Amino acid sequence: MKQFIIVTGMSGAGKTMTLKVLEDFGFTTIDNLPPELLPQVFAVLDNSKARGVAATVDVRNVTKDFVKVISDVSKAWGGTVKVVFLTASDEELLRRYERTRRVHPLSKTKSTLESITAERELLSPVLDMADIVIDTSMMDLHQHRERLVQEFFGDDGGVSVIISSFGYKYGVPQDASFVFDVRCLPNPYYVDSLKDLTGQDKAVKDYLMKFPETHEFLRLLKNFLDFSVPQFLNNVRGQLHIAVGCTGGKHRSVAVAEWLYEYCSTRWHGVCALHRDKEHSR
Repeated sequence: MKQFIIVTGMSGAGKTMTLKVLEDFGFTTIDNLPPELLPQVFAVLDNSKARGVAATVDVRNVTKDFVKVISDVSKAWGGTVKVVFLTASDEELLRRYERTRRVHPLSKTKSTLESITAERELLSPVLDMADIVIDTSMMDLHQHRERLVQEFFGDDGGVSVIISSFGYKYGVPQDASFVFDVRCLPNPYYVDSLKDLTGQDKAVKDYLMKFPETHEFLRLLKNFLDFSVPQFLNNVRGQLHIAVGCTGGKHRSVAVAEWLYEYCSTRWHGVCALHRDKEHSR
């Protein structure tokens, strides 16, 4: 089934990169399309040989009618339409603008930071209606691409549940639906033989499983997910991002995320695991 993807969000958060990835996978892509043209473009390309159609809409084209246009398009094409909202922290967006020396599209009479603040306010109604929210603050280009591939092409049906690990010292993912802190568990980092391993290694998992609190934590967390995941997917949004954090994002959070991935994969379709900070040195 052909997919129709509307890519929007914060300027500098990675809309162009997202289009390039989708183009690599056979999508027809259109950059900076006025929203009122979306119905016509989707209709014209509906019978094309492309795998799907993806169009970006930036803040300069977000008008008061944008939400209505998206709603109309979604009704016309049903579940084949997805709105992807890309975001990043203010600090990271500032760094990107400084690094590239680009001018923010709203900065004619404002500073870059003021423009970012104004853009967040303008786009807040769009964020509320987005099907998929991706925070690229801590992603490099490879991780960004990996997330998109998992999102749209994993299991040929897209992703409904994302289990990710992260380190609190690098920041909490802004697009997480649920965040679980596993810093309460014993830390393998302080065991010399485990320090340079990750939570994907059997020795680290075996170490954590020696402690009763690990078993109890997982038992309670699984019970919570058994209730909340179906409720969330059916009634809130068609995708759920469960983030698991420890201090550095290398040991405890990775191990717990792996266990949750194994558990959730037996219960729901389209589950993937991502480890944002696993390779960071501590």
